[in-house]
Order: sequence, then C-alpha cells, then structure tokens
Amino acid sequence: MKKYLIILLAYFALAACNKQQDLAMKSADKDYILKVANENFAKKKWKDALALYERLSNLVAGTDDAPDVVYNSAYANYYDKNYKLAGHQFKNFSVTFPQDKRAEDAAYMSALCYYEGSMDYNLDQTSTDLAINELQNFLNNYPDSEKSKNINELIDELTYKLEFKAYENAKQYFKMAEYKAASTSFENVLDDFPSTKLRSKIYDYILKSKYELAMNSVYELKKDRIENALAYTKLIERELPDSDLSKTALDLRNKLTKEKENFAEVEKKVEARKKELTDRQMQAEAKFNMEKDQRDAAKKADQTSRDSAALATPAPAATFPIQR
Repeated sequence: MKKYLIILLAYFALAACNKQQDLAMKSADKDYILKVANENFAKKKWKDALALYERLSNLVAGTDDAPDVVYNSAYANYYDKNYKLAGHQFKNFSVTFPQDKRAEDAAYMSALCYYEGSMDYNLDQTSTDLAINELQNFLNNYPDSEKSKNINELIDELTYKLEFKAYENAKQYFKMAEYKAASTSFENVLDDFPSTKLRSKIYDYILKSKYELAMNSVYELKKDRIENALAYTKLIERELPDSDLSKTALDLRNKLTKEKENFAEVEKKVEARKKELTDRQMQAEAKFNMEKDQRDAAKKADQTSRDSAALATPAPAATFPIQR
C-alpha cells in the first residue's frame, strides 16, 4: 500500500510540474517565467529550463536579470551536451558582461565547450583547431587564473589528436604502397609537430618508405634514391642509437649497399650499351653523309658534263626564205 502511495504522490508531483511548465510557457509574466525556469534549472531539468530561458531572452533584455538568464542558459546547454551553442553563449556572456564576477568562469567554460565539441581524430578537425585557439585565448587573457592549470594539458591532448590524424593519413599511403607520398607525408608530420610523441614510429615508416622506393625504383631515379635511403639509415642511428630501429636501419643499409653495388654493375652495362648504340648511330650517320656527299658529287659532275657539251655544240646555221 505504501508503494502505491509513493507512486501516486510522484504522479501528482509530475503532473503539477508539467502544469507549472505549461503555465509558464503561456504566461507573459517575466518574474513568474524566470521563477519556474530557475526551479527547473535547480532540478536539472535542462530542456524545460532552456525552453523558458529562450522565452525570457527578449523580456529581460536590458534588465538586471539578463546576465543570469544568459549564464544559466549557457550552463543548461552545457549540461544538455549542446556544446557548440553553450560555447557561443558563454563567450557572449564574457564579452557582454566583462565586469561581472562570473566573466572569467564564462570565458573558461566557453573554451571548455569548444574542447568538448572537438570531433574524433578520423573526422574533420576544424573543431579541434578552433578549440585549441579558444583555450590559448583563455591562457592569454587569464594567465594567472586557477582555471589555467589544466589548459595546457587540454591543448596537448587536442594537438595530439591533430598529429595522430596526420600520422594515420600518412600510414594509408604506406599501406597502399605509395612510398613517395608516404615518406613526404610523414616528414610533414615531423615538420608540423616537432615535439610529437610518435617520432620513433614516424622514423620507422620513413625509413621503410625510402628503402622500398629505392629498391623498386625506375632506372633513372634509382641511384639518387639509394643514396637518399642510405643517408636516412645514418640519420636513424644518430637520432636513436642502440635502439631496435637503429638495428633495423643497419640491416637495411647492408641491403641497400648490396643493391648499390648491383646497380653499379647494371649501370656499367647500360652505359656501355649506350656507348655502343651511340657509336653505331654515329657510324651510320657518317656512312649516310659519305654516301650523300658521293651522290651530290656525282650529280654535280654530271651537270658539269652536260654544261660543257652544250657549249661545244655549234649553233644551227641560219636559214633564209626563198624568194620567188
């Protein structure tokens, strides 16, 4: 019986709350709407509170209640996980009411909302870039704030998300055997994030990319690519001495050195073949030019002979008409 009584009381309480919400939504009494909205906020009924705060935005404009409405609306949206809207509202509060004692908290919450709105690393990272900027702005504006203590950690977390996305994108090129693109992409990650925690893994992929590119290169580029890969093995040993990666670099260097020697032999044969073909071509051109000169000389001699014969032949005798 006691159980049913509790359920019945809860039902009437809910009905009363719903009735109060309906009345507030239809009311034009600013104070009543604000009272119900704040009660909903205190009870963590975020959606009901937001519906009423939205009605109040115009009613309280220019009054002493305006800061509270904007501030509570921002927190209600934050707790309701509407981070983008909450971030905008918190930022609006800190800019509109800079003298309010809650301005610093609003600025911090604005930055935190942008942080919460950052997308997963495999999605578009525009929101992450924006979050980093907002967090940095808070540090610049409130360098001595107690709330600044964890800001750098949040920035580091977001920065890692950006570098991990770039790292994963570069890995895709490697998996597709696009070794030139992979090497360039990984090098860009190092340039963009010089303090990256993924440095050793990136070195590993660059080394293997340069090795594969050298071993499977076209003839015209092979020599330079072998030298480039060999140079990178030495860089690995300087940067990461006595590491597993330096051992890998040494192993690949031995293979590259052997490939360099084999290519040198191939290069000699190719150059010899090129010289042979060049010599043949030059001989063929010389023969062709000699025969052409002979033909031209014969033609010239024949023409000279014709001209001489024409000069030696007397002109025909003159003829006169017979008069009758």
